Amino acid sequence: MPKHYLLYGSERYALAILRPIQAAIRARGGEAAWFFDGPGAEDLEPGETLLTVGQVRAWKPYAVITSSNAVPHFFPGVKVETFHGFDAGKPRHIYIRGLFDLYCTTGPRDTAAFGELSRELGHFAVSETGFPKIDPFMAQLGDAPEPVRQPPVILYHSTFSPSWSAAPILHDEIARLSRTGEWRWIVTFHPKMEPETVARYKALQNEYLTFAENDNILDLFPQVDVMCSDTSSALNEFLLTYKPVVTYKNRRPGPQLIDIDDPAQFEPAIRRALSRPPELMAAVREFADQLHPYRDGRSSERVLNAIDAFVAAGGRNRKRKPLNLWRKLKIRQRVGYWGPAGWK
Repeated sequence: MPKHYLLYGSERYALAILRPIQAAIRARGGEAAWFFDGPGAEDLEPGETLLTVGQVRAWKPYAVITSSNAVPHFFPGVKVETFHGFDAGKPRHIYIRGLFDLYCTTGPRDTAAFGELSRELGHFAVSETGFPKIDPFMAQLGDAPEPVRQPPVILYHSTFSPSWSAAPILHDEIARLSRTGEWRWIVTFHPKMEPETVARYKALQNEYLTFAENDNILDLFPQVDVMCSDTSSALNEFLLTYKPVVTYKNRRPGPQLIDIDDPAQFEPAIRRALSRPPELMAAVREFADQLHPYRDGRSSERVLNAIDAFVAAGGRNRKRKPLNLWRKLKIRQRVGYWGPAGWK
């Protein structure tokens, strides 16, 4: 009998993260279905199955895989988190909500942090798998970036948090630079970006600037030569292309970034990035290889292997999960289910 895997999403970006896992499940002869407690279900494609709470419980998934920080405890199966991005230096990258059996980490840095907590708390396991979202992307990457286009193409992306976003600060500079015609621009934001900011940037659109609303920002990476951002996890994904990133007041700057703290530095920083100085390019490559050492495009398979290994080892951790009554109540309210708890 084929194994059942539930792919659980709370935002539209879950589709891009979990679809590579769906492909790996199907390649193994398993069955995948989806459940959403937020946006995303309306973007499922023909051949992708959406279940209700009752249907999930009757289907009895072998595992529930999510990029969210929470999961319904009353769903059957091993509860697995695959994350929704790399650690960008924000204060709350590591969420231990006491709801998961297994965390599948993206690389050595997260593995060390979560592994230490696993040893301390004892109610979850950790396996380093790589990031499933980037499987199709990594499988197509070469060992060196393509030459800079003529005219060059700049991607501007910002996180949504007002305390970290540079979008309001850099707006006027981007408006000015986008009118010169020297470079082409693609602008895209986190889905939770303030509507007022989105509207201001959409109003900038001209023959040299396009506002993109792609659910999967990875689709844009092959089209551009430089990324400009602030403190977004997407910039780490971009560094895997071995192309430069310009940031504004990044919370964790380093030699792999051209970090600025004044809008007047924005244009010179982009010019430096487009010149691709050897010391910068070497730092970008070193950082990328440490962040995500897997360039084979098979992280989704490693997630499935990690789940199988967890089940084969008994399917339980050395300590029980905390009761989490308040969180569980909020999850029940979110999905509208007040029946029995089910497994685990």
